[in-house]
Order: sequence, then C-alpha cells, then structure tokens
Amino acid sequence: MAVDGVSNVNTNTDTSTSSTKKSSTLQYDQFLQLLIAQMKNQDPTDPMDASEQVAQLATFSQVEQTVQTNTKLDTLLASSSLTQAGAYIGKYMTSADGSVAGTIASVKVYSDGIIATTSDGKSILVQAGITLADQAPASTTTGS
Repeated sequence: MAVDGVSNVNTNTDTSTSSTKKSSTLQYDQFLQLLIAQMKNQDPTDPMDASEQVAQLATFSQVEQTVQTNTKLDTLLASSSLTQAGAYIGKYMTSADGSVAGTIASVKVYSDGIIATTSDGKSILVQAGITLADQAPASTTTGS
C-alpha cells in the first residue's frame, strides 16, 4: 500500500523546554495515529508487505528513541547551565560591551541563556565576550 508524501508541514519554534517536549510528543502521537490508521485501512485483498511493516515498526522505534534522547539531552543541558551559573556567584563580571560591571549576587537560568545580577541590581547577559575575575580590579588613580 503506497502512502503519498506530506506536501506541507508547519512547525513552530518555541524557546520553552516544556513546549518543545509537547511538540515532539504531539508529532510522535501523530505518527502513531497515522501508522494505526494505515494498518486499519489497508486493503484486505492486497495487504501490506511484511517487510514494509517491519520497516515502519523500525521507524516507529527510531522516533521513540529520538524523543527519549532529546528529553535526556534537555535534562543534561539544564544541569550544565545550573552548574555554570552557580560558578558565577561571587565573581566580578563585566558585560561584553563593557557597560555593566560588578560582583555577581545571583543568576537566573532561562531556556535560552543566563542572566547574572550584580550586587547593585544591574543585569548582565552571560554571552561570548564577558570578562570574569575572582575579584574586582584594583582601582588605579593618577594624581599630580
């Protein structure tokens, strides 16, 4: 039994981990529904070839494993972000553009990055180009 290809697929990208998980689960559920519908509606006089059925079940297994791998990867990345964020507390950080600097009092971990808050309440986006030191640099004053 031949199945026509999908001509138009719409996907939405969301930065939230829970919505990404819902999306992958939704696609997984849709795949299952399609597979079951195909098996229910096959022509009894021309049933699906056993090798085709095995190939589809193998595809089903791959989809299930991919969903589980993505879930574990999300957990690993979240754990890594928390470990990294905890290391910033008490350090002196300067933003990538040099406009904000201070000792880090707290950090917030989001799905798309880390925001560090200095002891005076200013926020620094943790990204490439930040400067991190164990303590604030000694201020140098020039006098005559």
